[in-house]
Amino acid sequence: MIRIIPLKEEQVKDINKMNDSFPIIGKLNVTYRDGLWSTKEELFFISKEIKFPDDHLEWNDYIKGEQKVIFLAYDATECIGQIRLVRDWNKFCYIENIAVSKNYRNKGIGKKLLKEAERWAKEKNLIGLSLEAQDDNLIACRFYSKEGMVLGGVDALKQTYNPEIDKTLYWYKIF
Repeated sequence: MIRIIPLKEEQVKDINKMNDSFPIIGKLNVTYRDGLWSTKEELFFISKEIKFPDDHLEWNDYIKGEQKVIFLAYDATECIGQIRLVRDWNKFCYIENIAVSKNYRNKGIGKKLLKEAERWAKEKNLIGLSLEAQDDNLIACRFYSKEGMVLGGVDALKQTYNPEIDKTLYWYKIF
């Protein structure tokens, strides 16, 4: 049985455990016309695996704060997922990170974590969820769309330092 619980001090050691590599199989090309976003998938001929660096933040801010929280997903004693949330200035619950261990992907863990984020956001009287993803993280973009999030904006400059990423996509779910 999967349990989702808020981060406590004794679980800080688990935070980066699910930071596994993930496949980059294509990108989401985005167009804005007449007030509407349209998307088209572009699959890459050759996919690759990437991994984000481990996070090293002030975890006590998430444990003791009212404006931030981390929820961890456990299968028995194994930490298999996390979602890191912040109460944003615009009354959205901003998802700083969502990650699921490679062996537990496509088993509903990400969906459970998003449901917990939605519960927390509503408890805080926020108006919705928001997050950002790179256009080349097609699998993540598919997941966000499937879970009811909609594209709300694109930034072509945010990833200027990284020549492999073209655009940052902003996803929203308004309650």
